Amino acid sequence: MNAFLFLAENAAPAQGSPFGILVPFACIGVIFYFLVIRPQSQKTKQLQTLIGSLKTGDKVVTSGGIHGLISNVKDATVILKVADNVKIEIDKSAVATVTKTSAAEVVAVS
Repeated sequence: MNAFLFLAENAAPAQGSPFGILVPFACIGVIFYFLVIRPQSQKTKQLQTLIGSLKTGDKVVTSGGIHGLISNVKDATVILKVADNVKIEIDKSAVATVTKTSAAEVVAVS
């Protein structure tokens, strides 16, 4: 009978610390932060800086793939010159990249 009690005591699962279960989840959270969240937030900051620094004379590409020259900057929109006598008004948030800056800035930097 003592043998059965001895086996029953050793067969019971060991109770671990509840923090031992949380450690792998915390590690996954940290890895997720550095591989996904942080790079995305940095990219968003760069895009906001780019949108804030738009000025007349910049050559830009929109998120829709339209290439053009900024002819006027308003509060929330930009007037984009696409061809001779063709101007369109787009949101600033539609600007994806700036391909060339205005000539005044190039001279100032050089």
